[in-house]
Amino acid sequence: MKDTDLKLIRELIRGSRKSDRELAKLLGVSQPTVSRNRERLEREGFIEYTGVPNLQKLGIEVIAMTFGNWKLEQYPDTRVREAEGFAEKHPNLIFLSSGRGLGSDRVAISVHRDYSDYFKLLQEIKTDWGKFMDVTGSFLISVSSDEPVRSMTFRYLADYLEKKESQVPAPN
Repeated sequence: MKDTDLKLIRELIRGSRKSDRELAKLLGVSQPTVSRNRERLEREGFIEYTGVPNLQKLGIEVIAMTFGNWKLEQYPDTRVREAEGFAEKHPNLIFLSSGRGLGSDRVAISVHRDYSDYFKLLQEIKTDWGKFMDVTGSFLISVSSDEPVRSMTFRYLADYLEKKESQVPAPN
């Protein structure tokens, strides 16, 4: 990836509503260069756009991280199709993936109006997915309980990428 591409991605993380003209000025390149690079990065899947809403204003009270373990040896062939179907029925499941940690190999992140809404989803997971997965635990976050140190956004990722890039030695 070119240095200009990474800088463009960082600026888009900081604010995706910036015009190509603004981005060109920030990056010190021409506007057509920004437009061409942005289109290519979008086409290649490096950039996707979405708004980051204020969850509390949308009536979301709880963010839940639910952990589990697949019963892989019992149902290896149907689990992906089943997971896709379950996720389609539950749009509040905003992230599902494999991973490692806390004695689990799967994680789901979901948003909920309140705690009872979360427990309803948890019961459905156990009922519909009990044959595929054991739920090992949850971490529930109250959106309104106190002021977070950092809000839920990826803008901090831009700073991390910039810092990481500055630590890489220049080629000789």
